[in-house]
Amino acid sequence: MALRGKYFMRSLLAVLFCLLLPAKGANWPNWRGPKYDGISTEKLPHDLPKSLPVVWTTEIGIGFCTVSVQGDKVLTMGNAKEKDTIWCLNATDGRVFWKYTYDCPLDPRYYEGGPGGTPTIYDGSVYTLSKKGHAFRLDLKTGKVIWGRNLIKDHGFRLPEWSFSGSPFIYKDMVVLSVGRQAIALSLKDGATRWMPSKETSGYATIVPFKDEEYLYFSAKSLMGISLKNGVANWSYPWKTSRDVNAADPISLGNHRLLVSSSIGTSLLDLSSGKPIEKWKQRNLRWYFNPGVVIGEYVYSIHGTTHRPTELLCTELKTGKTVWSEEGYGSGGLIAAGNNIIVFDKGTLTIFKASPKKFELLLRQKVMKGKCWTSPVIANNRIYCRNATGTLACLSLIRD
Repeated sequence: MALRGKYFMRSLLAVLFCLLLPAKGANWPNWRGPKYDGISTEKLPHDLPKSLPVVWTTEIGIGFCTVSVQGDKVLTMGNAKEKDTIWCLNATDGRVFWKYTYDCPLDPRYYEGGPGGTPTIYDGSVYTLSKKGHAFRLDLKTGKVIWGRNLIKDHGFRLPEWSFSGSPFIYKDMVVLSVGRQAIALSLKDGATRWMPSKETSGYATIVPFKDEEYLYFSAKSLMGISLKNGVANWSYPWKTSRDVNAADPISLGNHRLLVSSSIGTSLLDLSSGKPIEKWKQRNLRWYFNPGVVIGEYVYSIHGTTHRPTELLCTELKTGKTVWSEEGYGSGGLIAAGNNIIVFDKGTLTIFKASPKKFELLLRQKVMKGKCWTSPVIANNRIYCRNATGTLACLSLIRD
C-alpha cells in the first residue's frame, strides 16, 4: 500500500507540474498561419484570467495587414507620409530589430489606406507585396534587400479598385503573388518572373492550398483551381460581386470540398467530379474581408459587410444552416487555437469555445480604440492585435 501511495503521489505531482507549465508555443510565419486555414496548434490556458496583460504596444503606421511571427521576430507593415515600412520587431518587448522603408502611396479610398498584405517568412527571408505592386525579398536577420520588383512598372498590371492586398505564398522555388487574374510567380532566388498568365485585374485574396498540386485563387470575377507550376487554371467558377470585392480567402475542407464567400453569400462546392458543383448557398452568410475558421463540422465567422448589420455566426457545414448567432460585431477577423476561437473586432478581444451548442464566452477585453478590421494572430503564447491607424498590441497568455 505504501508503494502504491508513493507512485500515486509521483503521478499527481507530474500532472500538477504539467498543468503549471505554459502552453507550448507555435510560430505563425504567414497570413492565416502555417496551413493557411487560420488555425494554430497552440492551446490556450484552461483558466483564462478576466483580462490578459498587454506587454507592449507600438506604432507601425496606417494599414490593415496583420503580423507574421518566427521565433522572437514579428513582421508587419504600415504607411506614414506616403511611405511603406516593413517592420521586424522583438516579440518580447516590441523594440525594432530592423525596418525597411520605400515610397508607396497611402491611397485612402473610402478607408484609411495603407498596406493590406501580410509579410511571409520562409527559410531565413521575408517576402512582401505592397498595395501598388512593390515585391521584396529581405534577409530575416538583417533586413537587407535581396531583391525588389515593381510589378506595375515592369509588367503593366491593372490595379483593382482598392489595389493589391493578397499575401505572398511560397511554392517550391517560387513566391506566388495575388497580382493579375491568375496570379504571378517570381523566383525566390532573384525575383525573376517565372510565369504570368494574365495582366487583368486581380481580386484581394491569398492563394490557398486545396488538393494535390491544385491551389485556390479567388480572382476578381471567379474562383479558380490553378496549378502553381505554370499558373494554368484547371477549372473556374464564376463569382461576381459588386465592384469585384472578392477578398476573403476560400477554405479548403478536404475530400474535394471548399467554402467560398463574399458579399453575395456563401457556397459549399464539391469537386469530386473534377468540376465544381454547388451543394448549398447561404445568402445570410457573407464574408467581406476575413474568412472564418472550420472546427469539426462547423464554421465560425463574422457575417456582414461594412455598411450592413454584422454578427458572429456558427454555421453547419453539411447544410449551411445557421446554428447560433451573436450580434454586436463589426468587420473584424478571427482565428482558432485548439478548440477556442479568438476574435478581434471594434478594438475588443473576444475568446469563446468552438461549440455548436451555444456561444460560450471565455474572455472579453477592450484592447484599443479605432477601426479594427485586421485579424488577430496567436504565436508562442502571445496574441497580436492592431487597428487601422497603426497601433499594434501584444498580449501575453503566460502569467507572471
